[in-house]
Formats: sequence, structure tokens, C-alpha cells
Amino acid sequence: MADNDTQRQLPLHGLRVLDATHIVAGPFCSLILADMGAEVIKIERPLSGDLVRGRGPFIKNEKGDEVSSRYLGINRNKKSVTLDLRNTKCKEAFENLVRNSDILIDNWGPGAFERLGLGYKHLNKINPRLIYASITGYGDEETRRGPYSSWPANNLSIQGMSGWMEMTGDPDGAPQSVGDNVGDSVPGVWTALGIMMALESRNKTGLGQLVDMSMYDCMVSHIVSNMNSYQATKTNPGRSRARLVSAGMPFKAKDGYVVMAGARSEERLRAMWEMIGREDLANDPEYIGRNPDGDFYFHHVIPAIEEWSELLPKWEVAAKLTEIGFSMGVAQTVSDLADCEHLRARHMFVETDDSIGGKFTSLRTPIWLTECEDIDNRTPPILGQNNREILTSLGGLTTSELDFLVSEGAV
Repeated sequence: MADNDTQRQLPLHGLRVLDATHIVAGPFCSLILADMGAEVIKIERPLSGDLVRGRGPFIKNEKGDEVSSRYLGINRNKKSVTLDLRNTKCKEAFENLVRNSDILIDNWGPGAFERLGLGYKHLNKINPRLIYASITGYGDEETRRGPYSSWPANNLSIQGMSGWMEMTGDPDGAPQSVGDNVGDSVPGVWTALGIMMALESRNKTGLGQLVDMSMYDCMVSHIVSNMNSYQATKTNPGRSRARLVSAGMPFKAKDGYVVMAGARSEERLRAMWEMIGREDLANDPEYIGRNPDGDFYFHHVIPAIEEWSELLPKWEVAAKLTEIGFSMGVAQTVSDLADCEHLRARHMFVETDDSIGGKFTSLRTPIWLTECEDIDNRTPPILGQNNREILTSLGGLTTSELDFLVSEGAV
């Protein structure tokens, strides 16, 4: 790693991003860009702002002030401007911002900016170098519209549509969602990658372009193993106990769960049975995986292991089985992760002010560029915090015009 005197600037230093997004998918994307050095300006609705500002859980201070933890977690290192894009003067200011920016991100749904007269074709005339990333549920570029393109979308609907829920959960129960909002954050990551590809194209051609991102496409791309399996077998993978054999086998410990993942050779299984005092099973073909069957594992193998594992802490169980050669994991809780020494050693926690007098810890963008400087993390902005700074410079408004728009509630 380079020393402080030779560290390079972050790769997106000098790029300006207009973040006209809300909730998770768009802000998660722009957070990655901000953490990599871009100047990110949130374009928010007057008074209400990004809708996630109003969603809990909230952090409160002694005075009764509160701020959304969900907002704080994905909006550090950004600025905030409020504009009512239905207002003619605000629209002019927005167009001036576009003229002076490199990237625009929008996730307000199919055709939302087009209806405001601010679609890609119009903005491209203002700034031919503009990279306009549009995140919608099912894609909105006119040559690639499908039967779902006009549908609204969110995390759970996309998890269901993209096959994740049908493959998750107990085989005897209903489809289940993945615990966090991956239906938003995964498209956010792919959009950041798409923007970087468009930037590289612009470096070669001098021209921007529309980056048409579909949450559906992004999530389907992550069922790649199951899709490949289907192409070979024409059988739906679905929810099945066969995964206990082929993928991961969770079982109980004294204080939680562990998971035995990946290959389980006869030699290792035999060593496990001997270690836990079940020599009687060490040579039984069904218990050392010669004729693997998911239902047998569920009803017999796992209960036999749990007779031993439920007496020990989860980390001890994982450690003992790792010594034998198994690929083990602990089913960690969020509190486990928040206190994780390994994540702390990796500097994965970021502390900023919370804007109401306290501190807030969020998760770092997990990209380490070892020769680049580290970012000086800034507090997520309060609503409209940078109105005067940005709108009277890049936005082209005079001070009196801005004051009038504020009085009208348009800023």
C-alpha cells in the first residue's frame, strides 16, 4: 500500500453526479460513486425529500429531533438540493445542473422524467456527454420494452418475479424472501457498474448515453447457477431438501445455527462421526454420503449431529468441524456482524455524525483500492442543505430568484 505522500486521488474525483433517486436502489448506487470520490448531489422534493427520510427505525436525541437510520446508512458523502421539477424556473435550474454534470441517476419509475419533459433525448441535447442511468422495475428503453415494462416494482415484487422466492424457504411451506432488500441493493450495484462502463465508452468517444437498468434483469442474472441447471435438466430447482446434500446443511448449536457448506467427503464425514462419539455411524453408507438423499439428511443425519452440536456454542462447533476440513459458517445475527472483529479489522464500519448531535455507524462500500487515498466521510445532508451553494452557481439562479422559489415552496 502506498504511503500518505504518494497516495492517488480516488478514481471518481472530479466527476459530478445528479442523484434524482429515492428509497434504496438509486441511493445505494450513488453511495458507491460518492465513496469512490464523485461529487454526488441529491435532487429531492421540497419539504418531504427522499421518501426514505420518513421511514424508520429513527434515531432520536434528547430534544425529540429524529432522523431515519435507513436514510443515514446510504446517503453519506452527498449533498442535497431541493427542486420542484414541475416548476418552470426549477426545471431551468435542473437543466443547468445537467449541463454541468457527468451523470444523472433516476429511479422514479417508467417514463417519470419523460413526463416532466426531462427525458434522455432532451437532456442529451443539453449535454451530449451526459450519462443518464435509469433504474426501473423492468426496463424502460423504447427498443427493449416487454409486457412488464409499465409495472411498478419494489424489493419484494422483484424477488418474487426473478425466481429468488420460489427457491427460498422450507420445501413444505410458501416461497420466502431473502431477509434484506437485495431486490434494491443488487440493482444498485449493477447500475454503478453500468455507469462505469458508460464512462469508459465516453473516454473513447466523447459521448454519453442512456444506461437502461432493469431491477428484474439484475436479479435474474443472480440465479445463474439455477438457470444453468434448468437448461441442462429442464427441471425447476425449487425448494428442496436435496440442497442439504448439494449445497449447505444448517444445524443447531447451543446459541444459534451453523452451516456446513460445499463438498463433504466420506473421509471427512467419518472423521466427524468419530469426533462426536458416534463411531457406530462412521461406516454406515447413508451417514457418510454414499447414497445422499435430502430427506434422509433432514430426518436422520442432522438430528444425529445436533445431539452433539446443541451442547456447544456455535463458534466452537464451527471451529471443530473446520479443523477436520469442512467449509463451515456461522449463521450470524446482525448484532454479531455489528460487533465483528474481522469486519472491524477490514475497516468495514464508517462513523459519521447523524445530523442531530450524535454519531451513526454504517457499512463501508467494500472496495479497497490500495494505492488510493481514503475518503474523508461526510455526514448525510439535511434536506436542502446545499441549495444556496449549488443553485446560485451551477443552477444559474440569482439570490432573489432562489428566495422567491423558497417562498413559493418550490425549493
